Amino acid sequence: MTRFATEPVTVRVPATSANLGAGFDCLGLALSMYDEVTAEVTTGETVVTVEGEGSGRLAVDESHLVVASLRAACDAFGVAAPNVRLRCRNAIPQARGLGSSSAAIVAGVSLAAELLADVTVDPRVLLRVAAELEGHPDNVAPCLLGGFTVAWTGDDGAHAVRMDPAAGIAPVVYLPAGQGFTSQARAALPGRVPHTDAVFNLSRAALAVHAFTTDPSLLLAATDDRLHQRYRGEVMPRTLELVEHLREAGIPAAVSGAGPSVLAFGQLTAPPDGFTVVELGVSEGVTRL
Repeated sequence: MTRFATEPVTVRVPATSANLGAGFDCLGLALSMYDEVTAEVTTGETVVTVEGEGSGRLAVDESHLVVASLRAACDAFGVAAPNVRLRCRNAIPQARGLGSSSAAIVAGVSLAAELLADVTVDPRVLLRVAAELEGHPDNVAPCLLGGFTVAWTGDDGAHAVRMDPAAGIAPVVYLPAGQGFTSQARAALPGRVPHTDAVFNLSRAALAVHAFTTDPSLLLAATDDRLHQRYRGEVMPRTLELVEHLREAGIPAAVSGAGPSVLAFGQLTAPPDGFTVVELGVSEGVTRL
């Protein structure tokens, strides 16, 4: 019979920025903005409370993404999932390209592992379960591992390597007012791209590994892109305009994930209208509190 923790368990999960310009669906960075989620096993029904971002909008029953992810992880571990009392204290903006869904998924799979009293779960299994739930590994990898990550998917599921960002890496998020359009932005991508654009991004994505870990002076070149950002312009024109404005000013910038937030590594003299500027650090990934 599976034994579960008798005390509440809390995990802190970071926001993330995926793609980083050229590294579409493979590069990611963990950011020092967090959701905190507490789970306690109960003999009663599952109960969810949400504070902060998403309060009043997110599900508060079994369909909540943290609960669904916890149950899916338990299935993957071969144990029956318990009912839980779940408390979510959210600071990561929803649907803004900052990995809110990945944070919820990573919280769920991490809580499942932490609640198991007699089982030690391989971190690689956590990554594969989380990536399968999310559909891609570019956000869940930095959320789990922290730092700068390169992720890929093989026949046996998702893999990732973590690297320490260089000391000069100082992320700045330009957060737009209003609701995000992540799903519309993903739908705007074409099924095929020109070969020359693919080569352009391959060279920049390879450079990004060196730029993020060794020489941040190369970030402007390393964050350039031709595969995905321009196709999202009709959905989020002001986001693309801000990226171009920042880059013209010599500031490395890219759409954060599927947008509409912008990730940059520097600031304009005057904040752009309609955007809140948030200075962040690089996170070490999910932690148990």
